[in-house]
Amino acid sequence: MREIVADQNLIAACGLYCGACSKYLRGRCPGCAANEKATWCGVRSCCLQRGYKSCADCTEFSNVKDCKKFNNWIARAFGLIFRSNRAACIALIREQGYPVFAADMAAQERQSLPR
Repeated sequence: MREIVADQNLIAACGLYCGACSKYLRGRCPGCAANEKATWCGVRSCCLQRGYKSCADCTEFSNVKDCKKFNNWIARAFGLIFRSNRAACIALIREQGYPVFAADMAAQERQSLPR
């Protein structure tokens, strides 16, 4: 199993930290950025089309919750079930930057900020 490390390349387009995900750590997922099979993800597709690393780079929405691709019913259900707060992750990335966010998430061994 891989070790949790601080790597800003392991931040998903939606703000989750893949570096602390059990699938990533077990080698069953390459992480959002490298996962070419994740064509189903509208957030990832949007970020790739616009050249964004994540929704934190988007200037169209000051509040990511206003974006219908980011804040749809599937995303809300996912957040509720897994108690994740992707919007707070995006806000933290915008506030502190990618390297600090990755370091914080790795230190806390968290995939997301809690709901």
